[in-house]
Amino acid sequence: MGAQQEKMHCNRYLDGHGPRTLMDQAKEEVKGSYAVVSEGDQPEGQMTWVMLHRDLPGYPEDKTLQICYVFADGKQTERHPHPGQSYLGMRTLAYLPDNRDGRRILMLLEKAFKQKLIFTVATNEHGMDMVTWADIPHKTSPDAGRDSDHYPDPDYLKTVRKILKDKGME
Repeated sequence: MGAQQEKMHCNRYLDGHGPRTLMDQAKEEVKGSYAVVSEGDQPEGQMTWVMLHRDLPGYPEDKTLQICYVFADGKQTERHPHPGQSYLGMRTLAYLPDNRDGRRILMLLEKAFKQKLIFTVATNEHGMDMVTWADIPHKTSPDAGRDSDHYPDPDYLKTVRKILKDKGME
């Protein structure tokens, strides 16, 4: 009976203005936006990075972070287009400026890689299944150019950070 008295004392003390019960909270409708972090269909691979002693176009004061992604050839799982069949692996490089924003993006990319969200297996125009980029953009050239995979691109870090945030990477 002592626990019942303590509960009654607590309810009287709070006068009904205490915190909502967990059951009440669970029944409430979720408001606002949130991202469900799920695992993608990226095959097993490796992500490493190094710092290069050179700058990227648009970031003359910063060194460069070079990311290396490596995927061996393998067999597709149930999450891929043709389960049980082979796919071709890939090796690719990507680049970020070595500054506060670039390092933050690198951490988010590492998190996305562990969640298997950066790459996927798809069929190319020649009918071959291979590892390819999913939908998180990367800069794959450290040199100036006009293509979307080159620097300078003053909006790139902001854009990729938003895409990563939408995928639950913060």
